[in-house]
Amino acid sequence: MNTQNEFSKRYSFEFFPTKTDAGAEKLLATAQQLAQYQPDFFSVTYGAGGSTRNRTLSTVIDAQQNTGIPTAPHLSCVGDSKEEIIGLLDHYKANDINRIVALRGDLPSGMGLANSEVRYANELVSLIREHSGDHFEIEVAAYPEVHPQAPNFEQDLLNFKRKVEAGADAAITQYFFSADSYFHFIDRCESLGINIPIMPGIMPITNYSKLARFSDACGAEIPRWVRKQLEAYGDDIESIQRFGEEVVTRMCERLLQGGAPGLHFYTLNQAAPSLAIWNNLSLSERR
Repeated sequence: MNTQNEFSKRYSFEFFPTKTDAGAEKLLATAQQLAQYQPDFFSVTYGAGGSTRNRTLSTVIDAQQNTGIPTAPHLSCVGDSKEEIIGLLDHYKANDINRIVALRGDLPSGMGLANSEVRYANELVSLIREHSGDHFEIEVAAYPEVHPQAPNFEQDLLNFKRKVEAGADAAITQYFFSADSYFHFIDRCESLGINIPIMPGIMPITNYSKLARFSDACGAEIPRWVRKQLEAYGDDIESIQRFGEEVVTRMCERLLQGGAPGLHFYTLNQAAPSLAIWNNLSLSERR
C-alpha cells in the first residue's frame, strides 16, 4: 500500500453559507468553537453558478477575521465569466485570503458547459495561477469512487491529473465510507506521478435519510452493511448517530494509520458530530 507519510498531517472543517443573519451568527459561533482545535483551515462552499456568492464572501471574511483560522472560499467557474472570477480573486487577495478551493461547480438548471468561458476545474486553476501567481494555495476536488458524471475511472483520474498539472497544491476528496476506495485511488494517483497531498473528506453520519439522498446524488457509496444497519434503526436518531460515529471513527483511524495526510470534515455547520470523531482519535493517530 502506498501512503503519503511524507506530508505532515493537517485538519480542516467545511461550512456552507447560511441564508440569514441569524444563521450567520450561529455559524460563526460554530467556527469559533472549532477554532479552539487549531485546524489548518476552514473552507466555505459556493452555490451553483455562484448563487451564494455574496454569502460566501462574507462568511469567509468573517470566519477568518473572527477566529484567526485561514479560511478558503470555494470558487466554481461554471456560470461566472473570467471577469467575474478575476474580480473575486482580487477581492479575496485584498482581504488577506490566501487559499482557494477551485471547482468546476454544479451547472445551474438549464445551463450547458458551452455557455461558460471557463468550463473545467483545470482551466480555473490555470486562470488563478495566470492572474494571481503563487498568492493562493489551491485545493481541488478528488473522487475516489469516481465523479458521477465521469464516463469511467480512468478518465476521471486523467481529469484529476490535469488539475494537478495546472497548478493545484493539494486535493480534498468527496466523502466516502470505504477506506479501501481511498487507498486504491492513492495508489493509482502515485502510479501516474501525482504526489500532492490528498485529504480524505469525512462526512459524519447524523441523519440517514438525508445522507442516503445526498449520497445517491453525488455518487458516494454507502456500504450495504452500513446502509442496512442504519435502515434498521428507523427513526432512532440516537442509535443512528452512535453507530455512525463508530463507523466513521474506525475508518478515520484506518486512514490515518495507513498514511492519509490528515482529514477534512464536512461539518454541515455543526461542531459536535465532527468533534466527536476527532476526540475519539488518539493523539498519536492525529499526528
